[in-house]
Amino acid sequence: MSTPILEVRDLVKQYPALTAVNGISFAVPEGNCFGLLGPNGAGKTTTVEIMEGILAPTSGEVLYRGEPLGARFHEEAGILFQETALQNFLTVRQSVAMFRGLYRRGLDIDEVLKLCSLEKLAHRDNRKLSGGQRQRLLLAIALVNDPAVLFLDEPTTGLDPQARRNFWALVQSIKAQRKTILLTTHYMEEAEVLCDEIAIVDRGRIVAQGPPQRLLKEHFAEVLLELPRQDFPQAARRLTLQLIEASERVEITTDDLDGTLRTLISAHVPLKNLRIRPPNLEDLFLELTGRELRS
Repeated sequence: MSTPILEVRDLVKQYPALTAVNGISFAVPEGNCFGLLGPNGAGKTTTVEIMEGILAPTSGEVLYRGEPLGARFHEEAGILFQETALQNFLTVRQSVAMFRGLYRRGLDIDEVLKLCSLEKLAHRDNRKLSGGQRQRLLLAIALVNDPAVLFLDEPTTGLDPQARRNFWALVQSIKAQRKTILLTTHYMEEAEVLCDEIAIVDRGRIVAQGPPQRLLKEHFAEVLLELPRQDFPQAARRLTLQLIEASERVEITTDDLDGTLRTLISAHVPLKNLRIRPPNLEDLFLELTGRELRS
């Protein structure tokens, strides 16, 4: 079995009043997109910052190609941070060139601009970029050293749906070059589209890990029915159904759609506002981490 490009072993990060990471372990095969998901305060950002070499762990270790993080990792890693300040009064091309100068080896500047669809924006001032254009520039900066592993920390936060999907297509084209991607995101659809494998983190521990579709099959029946809470009478809660109750709706998971519909009809549950759909990663995320608001 080949050595994973990234491996996290028994990672722990303790602060005086908090254990942010509590024994996390996982491995990322080369060429995969691995998603690290979790609610606010779950420990995923701390885990990623340790993997990037920004924070030191209290205990445990991160390995790159089977060795502790070192000079080779820093030469071969690219990072798109959640928040990055760009130098004012520089153009897109000048910004890419400035970061390219920090590495001994890497891509040609024009190649990076083309890869990130920035050719027509090469001479535009950084300050005049839209949100989606700015994220493409930050991705270009993360790619200037032609990294083997790319960290994307909440890369589409704040983007409109069109810009977000354009960014997904860009990431998929990079992934097609056999680059390894470590993604953190709050958008479950994004993780479902981009990731070969995910780990859901809550309270400093991994609560589920695996390919998205496999995890969905393990935790849910074939289909999910949604009804507004006001359409689901109290008496129907005594029915033999797999119920998930949210604040405004009731969800039912089942492998027998016809039988479940007959049961609801016989219980006089109104079906005018019934919605039937397959379960998705958001359903899994909420089932495993809860529905209460996290600060």
